[in-house]
Amino acid sequence: MNRTIVISALLAMSSLSACEKPATVYVPVAPAAVPGPAGPQGATGSQGAQGMTGSEGMTGNRGVQGNQGNDGNKGETGRPGDATTVVVVPAAPSTPAN
Repeated sequence: MNRTIVISALLAMSSLSACEKPATVYVPVAPAAVPGPAGPQGATGSQGAQGMTGSEGMTGNRGVQGNQGNDGNKGETGRPGDATTVVVVPAAPSTPAN
């Protein structure tokens, strides 16, 4: 039985040592750039060219016709006349222009 344990141990060691372990690679971190102080302000730029005028817009849609209005209030009944007769004379026909 002692041989079995020794053989098992040797077999386990050989199988573990046969595995290839990848080497750990450490990538160095690049130092972060620290911004320096701000420089002096530059000169003012020149005025740009004027843009083009836009095109005229389209005519809008025609509106919808409104609803009919409400009926007005009914007036009071008139007073009776004083029996005066009014005669309306028709106007004289106008003369044609030459």
